[in-house]
Formats: sequence, structure tokens, C-alpha cells
Amino acid sequence: MLQAALASGTAARRCVFELFGRGLSGRRYGVVAGVGRALDALERFRFDDEALAALGGMFDDRTLEYLAGYRFTGSMWGYPEGELYFPGSPMLVVEASFAEAVLLETVLLSVYNHDSAVATAASRMAMAAGGRPCIEMGSRRTHEGAAVAAARAAYVAGFAATSNLEARARYGIPSTGTSAHAFTLLHDTEEQAFRAQVRSLGADTTLLVDTYDIAEAVRLGVEVAGPELGAVRIDSGDLGVLAHDVRRQLDELGATETKIIVTNDLDEHAIAALAAAPVDGYGVGTQLVTGSGTPTAGLVYKLVAREDDDGHLVGVAKKSAEKATVAGRKYALRRLTDGVAEAEVIGVGEPPANDGDDRTLLVPLVTDGEIVGRESLEVARDRHVAALAELPVVAQSMAKGDPAIPTLYV
Repeated sequence: MLQAALASGTAARRCVFELFGRGLSGRRYGVVAGVGRALDALERFRFDDEALAALGGMFDDRTLEYLAGYRFTGSMWGYPEGELYFPGSPMLVVEASFAEAVLLETVLLSVYNHDSAVATAASRMAMAAGGRPCIEMGSRRTHEGAAVAAARAAYVAGFAATSNLEARARYGIPSTGTSAHAFTLLHDTEEQAFRAQVRSLGADTTLLVDTYDIAEAVRLGVEVAGPELGAVRIDSGDLGVLAHDVRRQLDELGATETKIIVTNDLDEHAIAALAAAPVDGYGVGTQLVTGSGTPTAGLVYKLVAREDDDGHLVGVAKKSAEKATVAGRKYALRRLTDGVAEAEVIGVGEPPANDGDDRTLLVPLVTDGEIVGRESLEVARDRHVAALAELPVVAQSMAKGDPAIPTLYV
């Protein structure tokens, strides 16, 4: 597309692209994540000599020369990280020349689609946990780069910590973890394994108790660490029944403050089913990093306006019945009544004057090539909590259904 547009003289036309999703796969809301990673990727988006050499023979010299000097000089507006989105929400608006904007389609979609899918799953899991902490533990179930991105997205959407140390180093996300069955099996006896772990890490450590017999392991754990034992982890079996049994045993042994952590292919539905169990925290892996059945958010990046021969922006749209788009550059508002969200309001052109019932959703991210929208993960986490608090009660449903609020085009 770039080569043909350069040849036809249309590559420099000012254009507006929008990144949005057509649906939520039966979920009640989506979570915007990956904004910070996308801005980092934009800053690094260059074609060096090695990249140009790899493209040699595929494109003409004019195209390669353009790529060699590529810099994004346009502007972007978007929903900030941690915000919620709904069908049609213009999560990202990109205004630049066609050449500058079209080259970013894949990198922007790859970041937003992955991170928003993980964050949406994480938000539902954290909601189902009802205030009990969730720990991201999915690094072994996905690509090594995606593992770090997933830990970041989960933290934005309410997870308390990660077992991924690269995520800690890169983004400052709290890290935690426990031993695996291999550590117990390494030793001649379970008692030796527990003594080695406690001796090295202290009584506040978390002991894995389901390698052999759970009741015997709990007894040994308290004997070795004392009633100050930090936690025990259960990774198999009927977690609800076992949690009650282990809680009763810990209390009888005087370890009333010892926590119970459960793992084992948990998703939001399994976590919700454990609401009445004496569980203190959840370790979530496979289902989290794969979006709990929805591994991509299904977002698209579409041209919605372009410059005409007189220098004015005119709306453009696809007309196909199943994938039609809405022409024109959009604004987006969250309509509220008494602090409760009622609708996602999307219009073309300038937004109306604020009547006090609408919250503006788009914020500047890049202005004339300069990144202006960076913020901390803590700000994004707080925003997510606030946005969730605005939703009606139906948003808490884990069952498939319609979005929590409708999308209104005005």
C-alpha cells in the first residue's frame, strides 16, 4: 500500500484512522490496555540498515528511501490505560499522512489486541475474587515476550502481583511466588524440603502441600515453620472442599493467620465458584495469559477520514453489510446519571458542550510526533477501579450477555 500510494501521489494525504472493536465476545465490558507499550513501540519504530537490507528486492528504491527516514510526525488521541471500552469505542484515533499512519497498523493492533484481551480477563477474575488478591503466574504458558506484556496488563486490571521477574524489572510490578513440586521431589522427604525452604526464605514463605498427602503436608509445614507459617498452596483436587479442610486443620494447629493460596487452571468462573471457600488468594496462569477463552480483543484499525483535493477532511467508510464502518472522525463520551454509566456516546465532529452528565474519554497521547500521554501503571490501576465503579450492577455478571451499557451514535 505504501509503495503504491507513493507512486500515485496519495501517500502524503492527511488521514484519520481509528482503532476500535465491533464486539465484546459476550462480555459486559472491555479494558483498554497496552497504551504505554504502544507509545514505547512508536518511539522505537524505525527502519535501520539491517531492516532495510531485509526488505531489499521486495520494494522499489523510492519506498526504501521513505522507510529509511520514517518518523511519526502526526498526532494521536486515545482512551487512557485502564479505561473501559464498548463496541464501537474509538479507543485510538491517529491523524497523520496516509504513509505514516498505515505503517503503524500491525504494531498498534498487536499491542492493543493482546494486552486488552488479557486485561479484560484479568479484570473479570479480580472482580470474581471479591477483594482477595490474584497473582499472575502464566509465564510458562505463553511466548516469553507476551508473558511480560501479560503481567503488565493484568496488573493494570487489578492483579496484585506477578511471578515474572522481568515484569518487575521493567515495570516495577510487585513480584511473588512459591516453590514447585520439583523442589519437594528433589529431597528425600517432604519434611527435608520444607526445612530447606523455611531455613532459606523464613517462616513467612508459602509451602506447596499437595505433592503427596495434603493433611500430612500441612501438619509438617506448621511443625517446621511454626504457627507463623506464611501460607500454603493447593494446586490440585477439589479446591473448595480442600480449602475448608486445610483451614480447619491450620486453625486446630494454631496457625490461624496462615493463608491459603489456590492454583490449578483457574478462570473467572472457577474463582467465582470459590467465593464461599476460605481462600486468601488465587494464582492464575494459562487462562489469564490466553484471555480466558478470548485470546484477542478483536480490535480493528480503519481509515475513517481523508483529505480531499481542497485540503478538507471528508469521512470515508466500508459499506459491506457485515463489516461496515462509520465514516468521520469520532468523539466519545461516557454518559452518567447520578454517577452510574448509562451509555457510550459516540459522535462525529466536535463534541457538544459538557452538560455535567458526560465524561470525555479521549485524551492526547501524541502531539505533532511528540509523546505526551505517558503515565504510571498506578494511575492506570486507579483509573480502572474508578471506571468499574461507574458501571451498573449487570457488569458484574460472569455469564455471556449484552454489554453493560449500550453504544449510542449521535
